[in-house]
Amino acid sequence: MSDTIQLPRWIDVGVLPLMNLVLAFLISGLVVMAIGEDPTEVVRIMLYGAFGYEEAVGYTLYYTTNFVFTGLAFAVAFHAGLFNIGVEGQAYIGGLGVTLAALYLNWIPAPLMPVVSILAAALFGAAWAYIPAYLQARRGSHVVITTIMFNFIASSLMVYLLVNVLRPQGSMTPESAAIDENLTLPYIHDMAGWFGFDMASSPLNFSFVYAIACCVLVWLFIWHTRWGYAIRTVGANAAAATFAGIEPGRYIILAMMISGGLGGFMALNEVMGVQHRLLIDFTAGYGFVGIAVALMGRNHPFGIFLSALLFGMLYQGGAELSFEIPTITNDMVVVIQGLVILCTGALEHMFRPRVTRIYTAWRLRQRAQEAA
Repeated sequence: MSDTIQLPRWIDVGVLPLMNLVLAFLISGLVVMAIGEDPTEVVRIMLYGAFGYEEAVGYTLYYTTNFVFTGLAFAVAFHAGLFNIGVEGQAYIGGLGVTLAALYLNWIPAPLMPVVSILAAALFGAAWAYIPAYLQARRGSHVVITTIMFNFIASSLMVYLLVNVLRPQGSMTPESAAIDENLTLPYIHDMAGWFGFDMASSPLNFSFVYAIACCVLVWLFIWHTRWGYAIRTVGANAAAATFAGIEPGRYIILAMMISGGLGGFMALNEVMGVQHRLLIDFTAGYGFVGIAVALMGRNHPFGIFLSALLFGMLYQGGAELSFEIPTITNDMVVVIQGLVILCTGALEHMFRPRVTRIYTAWRLRQRAQEAA
């Protein structure tokens, strides 16, 4: 009999992330107390700022949408054993694809434009991810190094294009021309108005619905198709996958291109849904936070959605918090967000050995009692 027993799924995806989250909030509470504020009041303000009124909920779900896309992007690559740090750059290039499609294919009928935008975001994001994927699969260049470098290349490329190519003549702002209003994604409050419902104005737009659809599609792809099975097999043991007739390089490239395409979808929310133009640094670090979102959600679409909702709450609730309590600046809010990322990402396995020992001892004792 094995000395340890594998943890059940409900502990692995439920209890352990919750323990990490509680630890993060406990440490955050100590930080808040150190500056002389009441942690319970801080929690109340954050929850109210995130869910207390319609506009707040809209902003929370708007942030959630970005984190869903970037979390799914990282998770697909992670299932293939790849640590794709380049989601930020892939989202950036996806934004370029969406903008070019909207500006230069504006003759396409408006009802078809969302489909064209989705294809453009996926194509440009996947193409940007293909090069590091090829280098990993065929040349052995580590994907962490190449994707980090490609983030810098994407950033420099976008600065050049926005300053010298896409910037409208006579404008001093490094941004593209505005996208025609009839080609943008509709806001959720406008869509609700079509059916006679009155909702508060917020940046939440139709891309949120598409983010939910992507969660379902990724779940079906990873766990219910042979390609998803091959990707998970390569991620678990590339040598065993080769022995079973699965060519690892092929599925490394496939997983990275899907990851890049999902990262590019973030531009649907920012470019087509909210800004209606391409801006410098519109990605705003969402690609990096998506790593923590995916790890906290255990790389499962349902867990990623819940984790993205948590980070959306932190972003929106943190903005309310810095407004209501002047002593808690925006930098302090970033510290709280960083602690959550630290505990749920970098320290995600901190409690696992102790919980495993406790669970193993309990199960062995239970089996002994049953045998008696």
